[in-house]
Amino acid sequence: MKQAMAVNKKPFPWLKAFCAGVAAALPITIGLIFGNIEYGFLAGMGSFTYLYVFNIPYAQRAKKIFFVILGMCLVSVLGTFAAPYPLAIAILMGIIGATAIFIFGALRIKGPSAIFFVLVFAMTTGMPIQPELAPLRAGLVFLGGALSWIIAMFGWFYNPHGPETGVVQRVYLELASFLDSVGSKKYSEARHRVMSVLKEAEETLAAGYIPWRTTDLFNRLYLLNNHANKIFLFVLENYSNGHSNIPPELGQTVREIAHSLGHKDKSERVSKKILQPVEMDERVVHLFTKVYDADAIMNEPTSKINQTIQISKPSLKTLFMGALDKQSIVFITAIRFGVITIIAAIIAFQFGFIRSYWVPLSCVAVLSGATIVSTYHRAIQRGFGTILGILIASLILAAHPNGYLIALFILLLTFITELFIVKNYGLAALFFTPNALLMAESTSHDSFSFAYFASARIIDVAIGIFIGLIGVGFVGRRSASSRLPHLTTKTIRSQAQFLFILFSDQGESFIASKSRELKKMRTNIINLITLYNTAAGEIPINQKALEYYWSVIFAIEHLGFLLENCSKNEGRPFLSDEALSQLLYAFETMANASDRQCALILKSVPDIEGFPSITSEINRLQRSLC
Repeated sequence: MKQAMAVNKKPFPWLKAFCAGVAAALPITIGLIFGNIEYGFLAGMGSFTYLYVFNIPYAQRAKKIFFVILGMCLVSVLGTFAAPYPLAIAILMGIIGATAIFIFGALRIKGPSAIFFVLVFAMTTGMPIQPELAPLRAGLVFLGGALSWIIAMFGWFYNPHGPETGVVQRVYLELASFLDSVGSKKYSEARHRVMSVLKEAEETLAAGYIPWRTTDLFNRLYLLNNHANKIFLFVLENYSNGHSNIPPELGQTVREIAHSLGHKDKSERVSKKILQPVEMDERVVHLFTKVYDADAIMNEPTSKINQTIQISKPSLKTLFMGALDKQSIVFITAIRFGVITIIAAIIAFQFGFIRSYWVPLSCVAVLSGATIVSTYHRAIQRGFGTILGILIASLILAAHPNGYLIALFILLLTFITELFIVKNYGLAALFFTPNALLMAESTSHDSFSFAYFASARIIDVAIGIFIGLIGVGFVGRRSASSRLPHLTTKTIRSQAQFLFILFSDQGESFIASKSRELKKMRTNIINLITLYNTAAGEIPINQKALEYYWSVIFAIEHLGFLLENCSKNEGRPFLSDEALSQLLYAFETMANASDRQCALILKSVPDIEGFPSITSEINRLQRSLC
């Protein structure tokens, strides 16, 4: 209860909240201007598209929002055709929810996932049964979504690479903190933060890359991120003993580079004079040289920077096939989501509730929690927020608002919802509930008393929450933690396969950074981290197992990062058959210990010339499995 009611300290997203309110209210206002508010409400359903807008590159945002619009149009058509058939509604609701959960999970897309697709589908099933209006309804939803797309892309005109700049700036800030932490107790934590933000930056830049349109700023950001990676790896290779310190001037200089990235005007993007200590050893001199190079990348003309951009990202096929694996928690969660939603919808229709779709909608909202714990949090938040929100909605509807007053209410409620969604889902539900009810019920010709309307909606929500909790309790209590040993074993073996092809002669035409072994290792690591995070939210929680696997997955993730970076280095050595045999034996011993969950006997790991950090990380992984 305490965790569910906690309010986090994230800042209010004022601009996004305002834009979301405008996107929701403008279609209704346009409908009023043209004398058809019902068309305005249909277009307003497409405005839910804006709720999928996050701080991602505009190139990715444009594609993501466009496909969300198409999804909204599709579910509105399906809802129109399925309206006369309760069983078809229930099955389609589950399929729509499961598909959205799977796609968002497989592609690791931020957003509210399935809930608004299910909501639009449910709202169209509650409209008058007129299948011939399916194209019209889909067209109006498309227009509302297109308006949201325009509002979402408006920032491109004045800051086209804002998200990419922000993530690279965070890379250099974390890198500065990492340099300051060398030789201290904070070294391991700072190292993990840098590695995480470097991976995030690489994914963000890959998402923002447009082959036929690369700008000067994007090129610099890409090269700066690559250079930060080189600085990070240099420190790992030369300061891994944890006893040496780096002069504080270096961290200050890197931090200054990060701050200068925040200036939009190129003339202001000039770092202060690089500070240097009086005495420096050879390693520190190399580090300062690399910092000079980073400063040059940021300020020198691009003609003087003789480097090319090589964007590498997994294909959609690779991502979907990885998520379809029988051990993938994404696939399992999607199936669970679909089945429970279908059951909730069938129960609602069997008992003949007024507006039966509010039962499965409440169930969907609860199931949208990423873990069992977050599902319980959602249930508590949804319960309190929805009950109070229904009272607000009932008061608004009892006053019989019409015309521009409805548009104003929707603007205000959407604005407040987006403000509070970052603070607490329950606070957002307090305002989202009356918003959805206002859109769904204001065009209805049914006449209900305040008491009847409020009690009916509260009962629907309570039943939906109860079904969601029961379903999760029976289906997914220990589904994640029970799969950790097997997937850990599989990931370790995939790392052994990738390491083998890295340090053995595979022929001149072989490119390790594009190999299937790399794709397999990357997919396994992503699935393993997702699985662990899900297991961390199970009830009851196996704290001992989580503490054990935390150090194991920590080492696996770091080793994967080092191996992936090594694949980009063409000067890596070829190891002897004896050395490779030792490495493979060590990995198979670790995999066997993980699979059988038995004690591990440490094996000797040969040194890899030029890559001592890889050897250190393999030894760390062995110790974690002991």
